[in-house]
Amino acid sequence: MGRNDKTMTAPTLENDFVKLSLLDLSNCEYLLDIAKQEELIQYSPSDINTLEKLKTYVQTAVDGYYHKTTIPFIIYDKRTQSYAGSTRYGYINVPNKVLHIGWTWIGKEFQGTGLNTHMKFLMLQYAFEALEFDKVEFRIDERNTASRKAVEKLNATLEGILRKDTLMLDGFKRSTCCYGILKEEWPEIKQAVFVNF
Repeated sequence: MGRNDKTMTAPTLENDFVKLSLLDLSNCEYLLDIAKQEELIQYSPSDINTLEKLKTYVQTAVDGYYHKTTIPFIIYDKRTQSYAGSTRYGYINVPNKVLHIGWTWIGKEFQGTGLNTHMKFLMLQYAFEALEFDKVEFRIDERNTASRKAVEKLNATLEGILRKDTLMLDGFKRSTCCYGILKEEWPEIKQAVFVNF
């Protein structure tokens, strides 16, 4: 199977703690209670707090999947045996071997449990070791200090800030922090960040 084919085959990524599988309209209802937690999308330009809005959000992700630019995941926490939220590979650029990890929201009850670290490890490992991509990027609202700290704990490099580049639901024009990890940095990050997590 060539890299182009593999990139667009939605993998199931899992370990003893978390399972990431394809998010689509058939399973998105499992996330509705979490999607109603307003603070989760405080820094997102998307609204997902009703079933119809959530379905629209998921349909956009599914459309991206069929156009080979995204792979959306539903997150299942194996420890609590419950669905925890969503995350995504986005802006997948096969010729340049670059993709983004983002669109991540997990319920308050799952935050601070290590779930996010397990998710990020599986996603980074797959991107660098299976897809053999050269770079993974993260783009985060400049005001979202919690998400920025989480990405900085991964030893991602802040590469710059796009000033006032995204219009938010409330009319605010946010600035976006761009972080990146290169393929050649991954082995050291894997050992430093993920060996004992």
